[in-house]
Amino acid sequence: MHSDKLSALGTFVQAAQTLSFTAAARQLDISASAVGKAIARMEARLEVRLFHRNTRSMTLTDEGRRLLERGLRILSEVEAAEADIGRKTPQGGLRVGLPLASHLFMPPVLDFMRRYPGIELELDFNEAFVNLVEEGYDVVIRVGKLRDSGLIARPLARFRYRIVGAPGYFAAHGQPRRPQDLPRHACIHYRAPSSGKLLPWPLVVNGSAARPKLPRSAIASTLEPQLCMAEQGFGLACLPSFAVDTAIEQGRLVPVLDKYLPLDVPLQAVWPASRQPSPRIQAFVSHMQAALVRQPGLRPAHGAPAV
Repeated sequence: MHSDKLSALGTFVQAAQTLSFTAAARQLDISASAVGKAIARMEARLEVRLFHRNTRSMTLTDEGRRLLERGLRILSEVEAAEADIGRKTPQGGLRVGLPLASHLFMPPVLDFMRRYPGIELELDFNEAFVNLVEEGYDVVIRVGKLRDSGLIARPLARFRYRIVGAPGYFAAHGQPRRPQDLPRHACIHYRAPSSGKLLPWPLVVNGSAARPKLPRSAIASTLEPQLCMAEQGFGLACLPSFAVDTAIEQGRLVPVLDKYLPLDVPLQAVWPASRQPSPRIQAFVSHMQAALVRQPGLRPAHGAPAV
């Protein structure tokens, strides 16, 4: 590909990911008018419109979305080829989406930053469904099985959910022996910020999901308040093993009903199937695969391949 066309493609990709000529110009260290002219020349050459533009917003056309997907793949392949031939340490920007569990992810992320100082990391902690291509993510880490066939997933680790309470709470109220005992206990719930829905406790009885009606004693939208309330004796919480196993080992929390909860919940790195993973993505995923299994409450994933 001619260098001018490759440069124009890079400009388009930056504008398409930010949906702003001004933001793209800042990222590329050029003027907004230069971005606009590059896009106009590309539209003229392709004889299509790549953006819908008005005074208040800008969106991609269908042709623009298709070009963004292919452009990302082309740029990733060029970067990978240069890194392979030049044996260079990965450099450049990397936008990562992470679940709302910073205490779990920040230690390995900080190690990654020390190991790869040339990678400019942007972290976005949320659990909402995102369009990786249109919203400019390079890779996201998500809990659970992959549902979108347009994505590639690499297993990083696995965990389990555990229902826990403080020793003092159980001394006062007793321990539930079966899922149907739970309605008699104070229950602390998690509400997903993206959907506003309460996360059901994943209880299983005789191979089928059990959904006893649980009291809503308290509700939180992140793990830390639930953990704090459970440790202080305000009720039971159903939390990931990586959030509670240390407290269990130290005697601050006691697990119950383990046999009614699934053993393996996957933690996966995800990126678009249309995109060749860049050296930055490869480095990040490989690092997280190795680092996360050293965290309390996480185990190696089943058949975790190298990226």
